[in-house]
Parts: sequence; structure tokens; C-alpha cells
Amino acid sequence: MAAPLAVISAASLWGPYKDIWQAVQNAVSKRQPEAIHLLDQILKKHKPDFISLFRNPPKNAQQHEKVQKANTEGVAIQGQQGTRLLPEQLIREAFILSDLFDIGELAAVELLLAGEHQQPRFPGLTRGLVAVLLYWDGKRCIANSLRTLIESRRGKTWTLDLSPELVSITTRFTDELMEQGLTHKILTLVSQIDVNTEFEKLQRERGLGSEKHRKEVADLIKECRQALAESLFVWSCQSPLSRDDTLILISYLEKVTVEADGSLDRVNLALLMALLYCFDVSFLEQGTEDRDELMHQLPLLRDRQYIAAIHTRLQESRPWKLPGLQATVRLAWALALRGISQFSDVTALTEFTEADEAMAELAIADNIFLFLSESVVRAENFYQEEFFIRRIHNLVTGFLALMPMKVKQLRNRADEDTRMIHMSIQMGNEPPLSLRRDLEHLMLLIAELYKKDPFNLELALEYWCPTEPLQSSTIMGSYLGIAHQRPPQRQVVLSKFVRQMGDLLPSTIYIAYLKMLQGLASGPQCAHYCFTLLKVNGSSNAENIQGAGGSPVSWEHFFHSLMLYHEHLRKDLPSADSIQYRHLPLRGITQKEQDGLIAFLQLTSTIVKWSENARLALCEHPQWTPVVVVLGLLQCSIPPILKAELLETLEAFGKSPEIAASLWQSLEYTQVLQTVRTPGQKQAIGIEVELNEIESRCEEYPLTRAFCHLISTLVESSFPSNLGAGLRPPGFDPYLQFLRDSVFLRFRTRAYRKAAEKWEVAEAVLEVFYKLLRDYEPQLEDFVDQYVELQGEEIMAYKPPGFNLMYHLLNESPMLELCLSLLEEGVKQLDTYAPFPGKKHLEKAVQYCLGLLNLTLKKENLFMDYLRESHLSLIVTPLEQLLQGINPRTKKADHVVNIARYLYHGSTNPELAFESSTILHDISRNSNIQAKLIGDFTQDQSISQKLMAGFVECLDCENAEELNNSVEELEAEKKQAPIYHETRIKILNLLIISLECSPPNLALYLLGYELKKPVSNTNLQDPGVLGCPRTCLHAILNILESGTETRAGPTAVRESPHLAELCYQVIYQLCACSDTSGPTMRYLRTSQDFLFSQLQHLPFSVKEHEIATLNQMSWLMKTASIELRVTSLNRQRSHTQRLLNLLLDDMPVKSYLADGEGGIEDESRSVTGFLHVDTASKVRRKILSILDSIDFSQEIPEPLQLDFFDRAQIEQVIANCENRSARGPVICNVKHLHKVLVAEVNALQGMAALGQRPLLMEEINTILQYVVERNKLLQCLYAKRHALESWRQLVEIILTACPQDLIQSEERQLIIRDLLQDLHDKILNDDAAQELMPVVAGAVFTLTAHLSQAVRTEQKEPLVVPMPEHSQFVLMLDGSFAAPPGSEGMAVGFAPIGDSSLHIILRKILDFILKTGGGFQRVRTHLYGSLLYYLQIAQRPDEPDTLEAAKKTMWERLTAPEDAFSKLQRENMAIIESYGSALMEVVCRDACDGHEIGRMLALALLDRIFSVDKQHQWLLYLSNSGYLKVLVDSLADDDLKLQSLLTPQPPLLKALYTYESKMAFLTKVAKIQQGALELLRSGVIVKLAQCQVYDMPPQADQQGLFGMREPPVFIPAPVERYRQILLPALQLCQVILTSSMAQHVQAAGQVLQFLIAHSDTIQSILRCQEVSAGSLQELALLTGIISKAALPGVLGDLDIDINEGMHIELQGHIGRFQRQCLGLLTRFGGSDRLRQFKLQEDHVEGDRLNKRDEIELAMQQICANVMEYCQSLMVQCAPTFEHTVCLFTPSLSESTNRDGSRQDAQTPVIPYWRLPGLGIIVYLLKQSANDFFSYYDSHRQSVNKLQNVEQLPPDEIKELCQSVMLAGIDKISTAQKYILARRRLVKLINNRAKLLSLCCYILETCLFILWRHLEYYLLHCTPTDSQDSLLASRTPFKSRRLQDSFSSGPNLDFRSGLSRVSQHDIDQLQIEATNSFGESLQKKLLDIEGLYSKVRSRYTFIQALVRRIRGLLRISRT
Repeated sequence: MAAPLAVISAASLWGPYKDIWQAVQNAVSKRQPEAIHLLDQILKKHKPDFISLFRNPPKNAQQHEKVQKANTEGVAIQGQQGTRLLPEQLIREAFILSDLFDIGELAAVELLLAGEHQQPRFPGLTRGLVAVLLYWDGKRCIANSLRTLIESRRGKTWTLDLSPELVSITTRFTDELMEQGLTHKILTLVSQIDVNTEFEKLQRERGLGSEKHRKEVADLIKECRQALAESLFVWSCQSPLSRDDTLILISYLEKVTVEADGSLDRVNLALLMALLYCFDVSFLEQGTEDRDELMHQLPLLRDRQYIAAIHTRLQESRPWKLPGLQATVRLAWALALRGISQFSDVTALTEFTEADEAMAELAIADNIFLFLSESVVRAENFYQEEFFIRRIHNLVTGFLALMPMKVKQLRNRADEDTRMIHMSIQMGNEPPLSLRRDLEHLMLLIAELYKKDPFNLELALEYWCPTEPLQSSTIMGSYLGIAHQRPPQRQVVLSKFVRQMGDLLPSTIYIAYLKMLQGLASGPQCAHYCFTLLKVNGSSNAENIQGAGGSPVSWEHFFHSLMLYHEHLRKDLPSADSIQYRHLPLRGITQKEQDGLIAFLQLTSTIVKWSENARLALCEHPQWTPVVVVLGLLQCSIPPILKAELLETLEAFGKSPEIAASLWQSLEYTQVLQTVRTPGQKQAIGIEVELNEIESRCEEYPLTRAFCHLISTLVESSFPSNLGAGLRPPGFDPYLQFLRDSVFLRFRTRAYRKAAEKWEVAEAVLEVFYKLLRDYEPQLEDFVDQYVELQGEEIMAYKPPGFNLMYHLLNESPMLELCLSLLEEGVKQLDTYAPFPGKKHLEKAVQYCLGLLNLTLKKENLFMDYLRESHLSLIVTPLEQLLQGINPRTKKADHVVNIARYLYHGSTNPELAFESSTILHDISRNSNIQAKLIGDFTQDQSISQKLMAGFVECLDCENAEELNNSVEELEAEKKQAPIYHETRIKILNLLIISLECSPPNLALYLLGYELKKPVSNTNLQDPGVLGCPRTCLHAILNILESGTETRAGPTAVRESPHLAELCYQVIYQLCACSDTSGPTMRYLRTSQDFLFSQLQHLPFSVKEHEIATLNQMSWLMKTASIELRVTSLNRQRSHTQRLLNLLLDDMPVKSYLADGEGGIEDESRSVTGFLHVDTASKVRRKILSILDSIDFSQEIPEPLQLDFFDRAQIEQVIANCENRSARGPVICNVKHLHKVLVAEVNALQGMAALGQRPLLMEEINTILQYVVERNKLLQCLYAKRHALESWRQLVEIILTACPQDLIQSEERQLIIRDLLQDLHDKILNDDAAQELMPVVAGAVFTLTAHLSQAVRTEQKEPLVVPMPEHSQFVLMLDGSFAAPPGSEGMAVGFAPIGDSSLHIILRKILDFILKTGGGFQRVRTHLYGSLLYYLQIAQRPDEPDTLEAAKKTMWERLTAPEDAFSKLQRENMAIIESYGSALMEVVCRDACDGHEIGRMLALALLDRIFSVDKQHQWLLYLSNSGYLKVLVDSLADDDLKLQSLLTPQPPLLKALYTYESKMAFLTKVAKIQQGALELLRSGVIVKLAQCQVYDMPPQADQQGLFGMREPPVFIPAPVERYRQILLPALQLCQVILTSSMAQHVQAAGQVLQFLIAHSDTIQSILRCQEVSAGSLQELALLTGIISKAALPGVLGDLDIDINEGMHIELQGHIGRFQRQCLGLLTRFGGSDRLRQFKLQEDHVEGDRLNKRDEIELAMQQICANVMEYCQSLMVQCAPTFEHTVCLFTPSLSESTNRDGSRQDAQTPVIPYWRLPGLGIIVYLLKQSANDFFSYYDSHRQSVNKLQNVEQLPPDEIKELCQSVMLAGIDKISTAQKYILARRRLVKLINNRAKLLSLCCYILETCLFILWRHLEYYLLHCTPTDSQDSLLASRTPFKSRRLQDSFSSGPNLDFRSGLSRVSQHDIDQLQIEATNSFGESLQKKLLDIEGLYSKVRSRYTFIQALVRRIRGLLRISRT
């Protein structure tokens, strides 16, 4: 670093090393194939760092100067522009750091900057302290990387199953390092680096912080040394070191010393093992395939100089600092020499190989075996490394096997020594001091070495050679043999050693031999062999039993001795009341005997613990009866230590439930713990006395601990329910009381000689409590006092121990106090981070305390429920409230805080953190507690910081994993990885639960939201910014982000799927909750770009975790939906666009990360660009591939096949065990089910049941297996449904909430098409699970709706273009998109997606409908909706009636090519018909019955199909299959329901809606002539006539709706409801009348009956009391019906039998209808009309325009109908012109007297029995002519506006929109406003067009009637003045009446009015008519004809009539 460089922000001494370590881990430990290449690159780049291991960049004057000036000039930082000024303080710290570690100044600055950056991860530390950590962490990473790389080499000891490519990379790389002198560097560093010296340096510069910091620094330094030493060890395991390196290593070991406890430290042990592996030749004995190659590499075999050099070095007489170490190396060398001599050509090396004996002798002389057992095997990390154990095993077995003479020598020496000791004892001398104890040490070494077996290697099996072939083949030697194979030589030798050493055993090594056997018996098979050995030893001398002869090492001898001791001591036992017996001399057992007994008891315990066969064989032996003898000895006075051993032996026997049951009874019987006081007894006896008087005095408690262990084992094996029955109240209580009151509650106050024992006692007793509570399930009978009879009196029985424990833990009992105080003490001790005696036991005790609290929390609800229901007078408090109590020591409520503080130690004590997180999780369910917890957690700043750090640290934990793949990791770590993981899961669940509580809650605190201010004001930051700490949110995001920058996607998804799922859920909950949504989404969007980086990697597919993966995607998609919605609402277009592109693009994605805005060119893609893409380059849209990843098929487990249980009952039991999880499906609780089934089996009585028990248990297993499968199935389906729902939500949001213009319309349609097709393909697959149908149907519905909308919007587009020439406009309107050949953009047929795609979609929807079969009504409802939307596409859009269409001739219209709409309709219909009656059946069935919505939609669908079904196939089917009749008949049922709807407070309006749908459909049927006939046939009008609901019009409610102030929005008023019922019926009548041409009279007759049946209603409508839009509509319809039905001819054709009276009545009705209709004319045709309008204006607000249009239309319609009626009457009743029926009097007064005042607007001017005058007609004529012109102008204006919508002023646009959309106009976009304005204009144009046609019709009819009347009056009428003519004129009437007496009913009425026509009237008429029908009127009428009638092709009708009228007037004038 000569020239000052830029500063690397990640610190060159830390960041790069961290990357190296990550790369090495990924490639070697995690075996990621893609990591190999990366590793190769990194190694090449960083090779210098490995070569110059740990060397720092040197100091440098230039840098010094540069840093000195950094506060004024600044320094450049790599990757950032400009320079950065450094504060003065940082510069000072940099120089300190530079001096401290002797590193370059810039490197120091880098470390400090990195420290500052990493500071949030180390709360409470300054940047300097963090920099110290980073410095050592960098070193650690490089050392660990080195070790792992060397470990992965090719070599002789192990293989890691890595890819050959990776192995060759690492082997090559490490070889190069070795050539550069790696060994020397490592050994130098190991000597130089020393924790204490480093600490002194740091201490001087204040480089050490809190205890935790000190511990972390110390751990890092130790780990560096350890990793370096292990690098050498793994190297020599794989390939031996070279000569020089070996010598360097030997020189290092010469100087090594031991630790204070006499053992080697970790580093030196690893280096010793490295040397021992250099001398290892044992691998050559295992003939592996690469053996020759390895032999060739071994310098021991091929390099004479190597051997010479090492041999000379080891022969030197100069002693090492540790002679034992020298001896170890020498023995290893001797064995290596002995080993080579078997392989190589010996002659060349004879001088060395001969010397092996001498070498071994030297080693033995230096007490090698003692050294090995004390310094090597007892070293703290010896058992943590499998290859250490294997190497020492090889050393020992090698010595025994290869040097048998030496072993024999040792034995001889031992025998000799024993003789000397005996002699000296007999002589009375002191035994000689100089005796060697080598054989004893060897045996003790073997004992020590095999005692523990953490890796389950069972290496000790090599010492056992199965002698008897009768053993079962499972228990074989380690040579993996078949029973008849010869065991290997070594095994034979070793087993001979074990046997021979036991023959004639000298007493000095008796104990050592027993201990050796104990070591060799560790393991299930070894224990069995050892048991057999001891059995065989005794049986050979069976005859000597009396003399206690036989081998002293045999069961026979041992149990015999025990019995003798027992008898001997029992005699000594004084009587119970002699008090001083305890102080008598303990005769009988000497110290030596005691040691022997203890050794044998321990041996027995070991064998019995490991081998169940041995356990049962010993117990059942009739002569030995070990349990009885041991219990007998326990009652004798022997030292506590021996008693403890006896109890431990009993504990080993208690492992078998069969023995345990009887052991309980024996314990109770022998009163080891006194449970029964005999009345006369003064002195207490038993273990309680021992504890209080002997153990307390000695301050050692072996007996108490042993007793606790015994009880613990027995409680687990078999629990006694009626212990002690007959002597005392039965039960466990006395034991529990002793353990609780004497042991647990007093353990703190006792004195302890060894401090650690205090915690051992606590651990032992708490373990018992934990097991008792764990196995306790509250039962109802526990809560009822049970009584038992004891010696004639009733006494209360004890409760189960679990009940008592629960009771104590749910009260402020001393026990709970002590537990909580223990937890406090535990966390205080852990916070010191210092080792102390008994630390492990304290941690275990704390774990049991936490476990007890946990179990209590789990069981308290059930317990308290039972307690409430019972009558016990016990009071308990929920534990979560007790935990809120005040701590007596600190006077604060800090119990929960103490529990939570264990999370801070999650990395060192994962079990405690797990228990703690579980407790917090269980407590936090209660939202009241949450608020209190927040207070407790945040009260003390430093503790609050620690707690937060604890939670974060647990979430951050690196080595947590769900699936354990790595084999090489240490066992302990392996067990812990899942615990770390479970802790994280608990914390996330805690967050999820808390977020559901109202704020403030724990989650908000842990995730870093505001607690003091409103949550929504939070401003989330990255950790460290603005003092923001690192929170759980950051940790969660880190979990999800790691790996997002790689190709494979987020790592958590693959490695810990469940964890990832919960993380995504937390994020979703934060985004979905209104309080937290704003801040969270802002933070995720700006600081993290979270969603984009995550969505890029969808879909996740991890096959083996399908459920978790689906849920992850669900939460992520839901979050994305929220984001899209929010960004759309806030108009953050670029964000929305970027996500949309990501999800929808089908072009290969260019990296979006480059330009954050998502590329401008995307927005302006051209249409052509889309359609002419090179198809090969397309990729699947992400939204589709997400759908692909949801597998719709589902494997269903095989149904149960049961032999014993009843299937139906099992199903019932399974159903009873089901419960719903918080979020998820209903699944069966397998544990609970298991309990139920096992209880069922246990309840069986009798021998048969016992015999079948194994079979029953097997069947239970089958059932459980089935239930597990079933649960998985349910969860899987639930997850799929969840994922589909979320996918659907995302799709819906994309289509509805995102700005429409972000996705171009063609693209939009293509996307929808793709989605629809894929969705259908998946659901229509035969394997698709039916449970997913509802969601899919919902999605199909939405998608079809959007497709329809998209296509229809597209069709409306052409209207926008202002058309230069008219023809094109029309062409566009007709929808024939035949674009000119040049424009390629337009697709064929409909929309860009083309007709064929539309047809495919239609077919799939129909297939889906048929797939649902009979069930799934709701699904079909959705599908009917989809189908309706689909069919809407082919419907012509509303087109403005521009009155231009008629310019085409009829021929032009007939020959015009078929337009796109008709074509599509025709094709659609063909497809629908191809499905035949199957489809018809389904739809018709749904239309007739089922769910209301389903019925309505099915009817609507039928309606739609009928309108395009030109062949009337469906109509035929409907009428032939009887469905039509069913529909019609159902009107009678509707009648009753509808009647109930007219009450002021109606029930649900369902009935009304279904009725409306039904009537709408029937009306549609009636429009078809054939349909009308079918309806008449099925009697629909007769049914309507029978309905009573039409006769119940409600009264108008004057007080507003049912007296409410605010009328409800959705429920219409009764009057409105009644109209909704009546209008459809009237419409149906009208349509039937119109379309039944052939049967018109029959139809009219039926309608007339309908009118008469409801005549009261009809007449009240005709009176028209109040005028409103609704009543006018009724009137318009009704007049229309009357005008067609109430005609003279109808009565004659009625096919009912009528008598004269009825006939008159009918005539009366008809007459009344006629009079009322004519009366209407004066109201709506005359000048009154304006009045009616004025009245209306006041009533309507809001959409006044629409209402006004409706009223205007209705009034014109009424006039038109009445005029039509008049015309029909005139034409039908008058056969010739002379006999016109006059409906109007010859008075034009109405027309002239226009301004006359009216008294009452409500009553007609002319009473209805008097006929109106012709004046009305003239007035109407003029009025209509004027209206026509105003309507015409308005129509033209609207058409112009429509053509130029974009040019209209904004105000006008707004006004137009307001009439369509009442509120929220300002919020919509301009484009949408234009659409609304267009819609309004089209409506206006069409309304005006209708009005124009009505006006025109009225004009023509008025003219016709006027002409007929004038003609009659002026030409044919004879005035009353001339009598004769009067008679003449009357005759025709009479005669006509005779001819057609039925038809001329009305004439009677009209006569009265007309009988008084005088000549004066006629003259007057002529004058007035001439004046009224003047030139101006005539001109107007002719203009109208020119403007309009020609267009409508009724040529010159007006002209002709005008001419005639003019003629008439002129004639009569003349």
C-alpha cells in the first residue's frame, strides 16, 4: 500500500475475508454447485492473504500524513464520489488502532468506518470496540477458511463427498500454500498469539468493553488459534507433513506445557494429534482401493532420510517440558516402526525397526498411560473430535496388539509388585514407594477412553470377540461379520487381553480392572458381551459357591459378597430406639472394600443401563436378587457415598417399566423415604434424616442427588397410582413433599463444600418436577375429593403430583418464588460471561424452571376450566398474571423481563432462549398483558436495548437450519441447529400474534414503530440512521434478502421454508394493517426495494416443501397487491409500472435494476411492435408461471383398511380430535388421537387382548400414519387455495386498481386471454382437486368481466375520431372493422386476440360448467356470470341514433356483409348448440331451483342466449322439457313472497330480484312469436291474473320512509317496490300483445281478463292521483296495453262462456277504461301538461336531468298510446266513412281558450263522462309540432358534441358526467371523463330520437283523427235542428248495433255527447278550424315531414292528410 489509496468502506482487513469464508462455506459445507466457480476466483484473487497468513498492512508515513489531514482534506472512499471529511475523534482512534494492532493507518480508518457501519448490530458498543471485533473476526474467517479448505482435500482418512472439480481446486491451492511454508507460519502464529497478551494491549488502550465484548474478543482470538492448529491437524490426517515440517512440529511440542488441571489445551491437543497422524500407518490395514497410491505417498515407507531424521530426534535424551508428551510421541513412533516392518522391504530399514522395543520402553518409563488419561483424554475438546478418539484408540489397541511381549512384561511386573506388597503387609512394613503402576494406568486409560461415546462409534467392540456362536446374529463384533467368519487377528488379541487380565487377578489392580471393564461395557453390544463374560466367569466354578470362590470378577462372586455384607451389617443394626447408633464405629466395610464395591456397582450400573437383556436376566435370577439385596443394604449403616452408588444402581434397573413397578413397591416397603410414621416411633428414619443430619454436616449431598435421579427415572418408567395403599393414603405425595420442601425449597440455604454441587441438586430435583408436570393431563376426577378407607376410617386420598405442582405454580407459592428467583440469578450469572463451577448444571436447572412455566402456561386453561366447574375451595391465578407480580428483591415487576433476557444469550444457550421465547409467545396471546409488557420492557433504557438486541440476535442467528445436511459438524451443534430454528419460529409467531392485538403491542416495539406517538407517524430507517437501532424488522428483511441478488433467489425459501413463510406473513400483516401500512410500505419501497427484488424470483419451487412455498408466495403476492393498489392511488406511476412490467412482460426482462424507472420506451410501445415480435424470444409471463407453480392435482391417501377397529367409529374419533389452527385448515391432533387409541387398547381385558396387543399397536400406527397423511393433504389443499386466492387478488388488482393506460389495451386483452386459457386448462384437467374450483371460478368471472370490458372499450374507440366523411363513421358504427389493406395493425375479427381465442374461452367456460355436474352451485353462479360477460362481447354497443341510418335503402341493408358482431354471435351460438341438451339441462335446472343468485344468473343467461338463438332450439327444449311450465307455475309461489315485501319494513329483497329476473326472461321469451304462443299456452297471463300482489298497492308514505329521518340507500320505499312488481307484469302483457300476431285476439282476451281481474288497481293508476316518473311509466305501459286489448272486437272472441249479465259487466269495464283513457288526453295532451311538469320539478333533485328525460318520454308515450287507442276505436267501430264513431265533440274551445284560469289542476276540465272536444287534438297537434323542432335541434347538437367530445369545454364535460355519476367526478382521469360524457351523449341522442319518433306518430294520428272528425261533422253529420235528418242519421246506428251488438259498446257513451250537435256548432267548428289550421301550422307539418318522415320512410302521409283537411275546410267554406 505504498501510494495512499481510496478507503474501502467494508474494511480490507474484514470485508474480503468475510466473503472468502462465505464462499468456502457455500462450496464446501453447503455444497452449492454454482459456488465452486466463485470460490476458484476468490482463491486466485486472495492467494497472497493466505500466503502471508495474518500479516497486516504495515504502517506508512505517507498514509499517516494523509489521515492526519483527513479532517480538512478528507479521504476518498471507494465506490463513492468525492472525498469524505473525517472527524477529529475518528482520526485519533485510527492512530490508536494502528498502534494497537500494528496496521497501516488507512486500514485502521477502514476498520473504524466499518465499525461505525456495523454498530447497530452491536448495541452498546462504540465504533472502536466494534472495530476490534471486526479485526479479529477477519482473522478468524481466514483461519476457518484455511481449515475448511484443507479439510476438503483428497487424502487418507476421510472424504467429504464433494465434487471432484472442487476437491482438485482445493487440493491444488493448499499444496501451493504448503510449499510456501505454511506449517512454520502456523506454528509461529500459534506461539505468538496469546489471549492474555492481546488483552493487556487492549486494556491499555481501553479496547475492551462490556463482559460480553471481552468474551467475544477472547472467543475470536481462541478460535483463530484453534482453527490454525486444526488446519495442521486436518492436513496431517489427509496427507502426512514433510520431514522438515514434522521436525518443526516436534520442536514446537517440546516446549508445550499443560493447563492448571493437568490437561492439554485445545490448540496443543490438535497439534499433538497432527503429529500422531503423521506417524499413523493403521489406515493401510483397511485395504481400500487407493491403498497403493497412498502407500506411495507415505514418507514413512519410502523416505529413509525422513525416518532417520525423526528417529534420531526422538532418541535424543534431552527431556521435553512434558515428559508424558515426549513418551506419547515416542510410543506412536515405536508403533509406526513396528507397523512399517510388516509392510515394506524391511532390510533397508532394519536399524530403525529393530529399535521399536527400546522406544516403547522409553515411553513406558515416562508414564505414558498416565499422561494419556490425565492430559489427553481429559482435555476439554478431546471428545468433540471423532478423529482424536480414533487415533488414541489406535494407539492403545496398536500397543496391545503389536507389542504383546511388552504387555506380558507389564502384567508380570504387576504380579511381582502385588507379591511384594503382600509380603510387606505381613511383615508389618510400609509397602515400597518405588513401585511402578503401568498396567493399572493402562487399564484406567482404557476405562477413561471408552467411557464416553458421543459419536456412537462403539470402538470398544474391538475388545470383545464373540466366543459362543449361539448368540443372535445382531450382537456381533465390530468386524461386521457373519457368524462363522473368523474375527480379525487384532480383535482376537484384544479380547484375549481382556480375558487373561481377569484370570488370577492381583488385588492391586482389581479396581482398575473393574473400571476397565466398565469403560469397555459402554454401548448396547459391548454391555451384552461384558454381562456374558461376568456370567461365564462365575459358572466355571459353580461348586465353590459356598466359599464365595470362583473368579472374583463375576456376578456370582459380587452378589454373593453383597448378600454376606447385608447379613453381616443387619446383625449390627441396633434397635430402633437406641439413639446413638449413628455414632457407632462402622464395622464391616473397610475403605478398600468400599472402593471395590463402588467399582463393581458402577460396572453393574453401566451394563444394566445399556443392555435391557442384562437388566431383566439379573433381576429375575432366583439366587442373586440384586434389587432386594441393594434395598436391604440401603437400610444398614453404611457411608452415604456407598448408599448413593446403591441408589444409582437401582436407577439403572428402574429403566425397565416391569422392574420399575415392583421397585416402587419395594421402595415404599423399605421406607427409604419415610412415608408412614408408626405410633410409638420417636426417631425419624430414612433419607430425610440423612439429608438433614449427615449430608448437611458434611456439606456434600451424593445421596440426595442419587435419590432424585432414581425418582426421576422411576417416574418416567412407570408411575404408581396407588403407592402405599393400606398403610397410608395412597399416592406419590410424600415423595413430592420431600423433594419440594426438604430438597428444593432449602437448596439455596444449605452449605456446599463444592460450589457446583448446589446447582447439581437443583437440577436433579427440578428434573423430577419437570417430568411429573410434563406427563400430567388435567382430568375431571382430579378435581373431586376422593376418599379411601384406611384402618376403618375414611380419609382423603392424595391428588396426583401434577395437580399439586400446577396448584403451587398457579399461586404465589414459595416454589414459584424460588423458580423465578432462580431465573433471575441464572440470567445475572450468564450476564457475567465468566465460567464458574456448576455452570452447566445451573443452565440445566434454569431450563427446567422455564420448562415448568411453559408447561403450566400450556395446561392452565384446561386446569382452571375444570377447577371452575368443580366444588373445590382452591384459588388459583393465571400464571401470566403472577408473572406480572412484583419481584421482592428488586421491587419491580421484572419477572417477564428476566425471562426475556435469556434471548440475549441465544447464541450460547439456545435451549434457554427457546424456552424463553415459548413463554413470551404463550403470554402474549392476551392483549391486556401486551400493554403492560411494553411498559416493563421499555422502562430501563439499557435493559430495553438488551432485550431488543436479544430478539434480533435470535432472528439473525446464522447457524439455524431446518434441514440438517452437514455430517461433519459436532454432535452438540447438530442438536442445536433445530433449536435455533424453533426459537426464530416462536419469535415470528409472537410477532404475528402481537400484531393482531391493538397498539401498543410487543410487535410494534420489537419492529421499531413509535409507541409514544401514533403508529402511523413512524419513520422507519435503516439501522444506525438517525440513531435507529437494529430491530426485528431489519432482521426479518435480512433473512428474506439474503440470496436475492443471486440467480437462485432468496436462500431462506430453500433452506428454511417455514421460517421464510412466517417472515413474509409478518411483512404482509404490517402492510395490511392500516396503522403500520404507510410507514412500512414507504420503507420497503424506498430503502429496500423489497417487493421488486422478491417478486423477481417468483415462482419459488421447492418440491419437498410445497406447503410452505405456496404460503410464502401467497403472502408475497398479497403484499404486492397492496403495493400496486397504494402506488396507483398515490399516482406513483413509475413504481406501479415497474412492478407491472415485472409481472406481465413476455419479453425477456432487461435488468430493471439498472434504470429504476422501468424504461420510458415500455410505455410507448406500438401496436405493431407487439404483434410482430420474433416469437422465439418470448418468455412466459411471470404471473402465468406463478400460476403454473400451483399444482392443481392432489394425491389422496389410501382409505383405511382395518382389522380390529371399526372404521366408522375411527372416523368419528378422528373427527373429535380435529381442531382448527389459528390460520389454516381443520386438522386432526395426532398426539391426542394417539392417546385416545392407546387408552382404548389399554382398557381391553383378558388374555386374548394381551396376545393381540402388538397387532393392535401396529394398527394404531397405521391409523396415525393415515391421519398424518390426511392432515398433510388438508394443509396442502389449504395452501393451494390460499395461493390461488392471493394470485387471484393480485390479478384483480392489476386489472382493476392500476391505471388503465399502463397496460395497452391489446396487451391487456392478450394477458387476460393467456390467464383465462391457462386457468381453464389447469382446472379442467381430470386430476384437478375440486376444492380449488370455487377460487378458480371466481377468477374466471373477474377475468371474463375484464376481457369483455377491454374488448368493448376497444370497439367504442372509433367513435372518438372526428370523421371527415360520413360514410366511414357509419362503417365504424356497424363494427365491420375491415380496415383498408395498408393498415396492418388491426387484427382479424374481434379485438387483437381474434375470434378463435374467444371461441376457445367460450368452450372452456362451457366445459367448466359441465364439469361441475350437479353440485357446486356457487361455482356455476360465477361461471354463468362469466358467460354473460363473454356473450356481452358480441353485443352491439349502444349506438347513437343519428337518424342517418335510413339513408341506406332497404336493399343496401339486406345485402350488407355480415358485421363482426353478428358473425361472432352466430359462431358463439353454434358452439353453445354443439353442447346439446346436456348444457341446456344444467342451465334450465339452475334457473328453476337452487340458490337465488344462481337462479337469477341462470335466467339472465337464458335471456342472453335467447336473444342470439335464431333457430329457437333453446325455446323448443324449454317448452318440450316442461321447464317453461315450471317457471310459469312458480309465479304462484312468488305471489305470496312478494305480498310480504310490501310491508313497510320488508324482509330480504331476494324474492323481488328473482321475480324480476324471471319476468325479464319471460318477456324475452314473449318477444319471439313462437315464445309468445308457448307462454299463452302455458297460461302465463292467467297466472298473473290470479296473483293477488297486484291488488295491494301501498299508500304513499307521507312521513318519509317508515318514519325514518334518513331513508336507507338500498331498500326502496314500498311504493317503489310495488312498481318493481307491477311494471314487469305490464311489460310482459304488452310484449305478448305485440308479438302474438296470429293469436292476437286470444292474447288480447287474456290480457283483458288480467286487466279486469285487477280492475281496481288499473283504475287507480288511470286516475293518476300523483304525477311522478314512476306513476307515468305505469300509465304509459298501461295505456299501451289498453290501446291493444280493450277493443270492441275482443269481447266477441273471448273463448269463455258469458251470460248476458257478465257481458254487460265486461262492457261496463271496457267502457270505463275507454272513458278514463280519453280523460288522460286532456291532462297530458292539453295545456295542463306544463303544469304537471312544474309540479314535478320541485320533487326531484340529484339526477334531475335523467328524471326529466324519463318524464318527458313517458308523457309523450301516454299521448301516443291514447291517440293510437282513439284511432283503433274509430277504425274498428266504423265500417264506412259516413258512419264514423265520433270520439270528440265539434268544439275547438280547448285550443282557443288556452289561457283560461283553472281552479284545480288535479281534476280534468271536462268531466270524464262528457266527451272532450276536438280542440284537444288541435292543441296536441300544435304542441307536438313545436316539440318536434326543439327535440330535433337538441338531437343535432348532441350528435355534434358526440363527434367532438375532446373539444368541449371542461365545465360541460363535468356537467355531462354528473348526470351519469353523482359523486367523485374530480377523482377520475380525463380519459374516463370522456367515456362518461360519451355515454351520456349517446343516451341523450337516443332519448331525443325516441321523442322525435313519438312526436311524429302523434302528429300523424292527430291529423288522421282530425280529418275523420272534420269529414264527418262537415260532410255527413245532420245537426239536431233538422229532425228528419236526425232520424235518417240514426238508422244506420241502430242497424249496425243489430249486426254487431257486442262490438259497439262505446257508442252508447258517445251518443250522449254527440246528440246535441247543432248547426251553430258545426259552423263555429268550421270557422275555428280554419283559423287554427292556418298556413303556419301547415308549413310546419310539411317541414317535419321533410326533415324526418322521409328518413323513417313513411313518405307523404302527413302531406296527404294536410291536403285533405285543407280541402275539407275549403269545400265546406264554399
